[in-house]
Amino acid sequence: MSFVPEIGPLTGTWTYRSLQNDPDVNTAFNDLEFGRGNIDIEAAPQGVFKGRIYGPGWELQLNGSISYGNPNTVRFQGRGVVGGEEWIYDYIGYLSPPWPNGIDQRPALAGSIVRTIPHASGAGGVSPAGVVCTWYAVLDKPAA
Repeated sequence: MSFVPEIGPLTGTWTYRSLQNDPDVNTAFNDLEFGRGNIDIEAAPQGVFKGRIYGPGWELQLNGSISYGNPNTVRFQGRGVVGGEEWIYDYIGYLSPPWPNGIDQRPALAGSIVRTIPHASGAGGVSPAGVVCTWYAVLDKPAA
């Protein structure tokens, strides 16, 4: 007997953005950008998080867990080879509950990301391990 539970509003394609944790309110919003892309969340057995995060020229496979509660929590790791070197990032996020009076509310995940190992930066330097940023994702296309 095979059991594949419904994981609710998580499966599908999400629009992803991450922001640097700069407390200076005068920092221009565009200067806070850390990353952007898409997350595809796949149907998986209960408690399992599986998918990929990707953008132009890069892709990481996502594996982790889902804890069901109030709110639902996702914890996963993204791993992949980008530009010939390994990238690893760890994520934790929380599914925002629906507002009873919300209009056209989309499912949203929000949380924290940490760069687990260093990798080359686009500017020719090194992007160090341990950098923590805030991320969020909004459901764009639910799974059919």
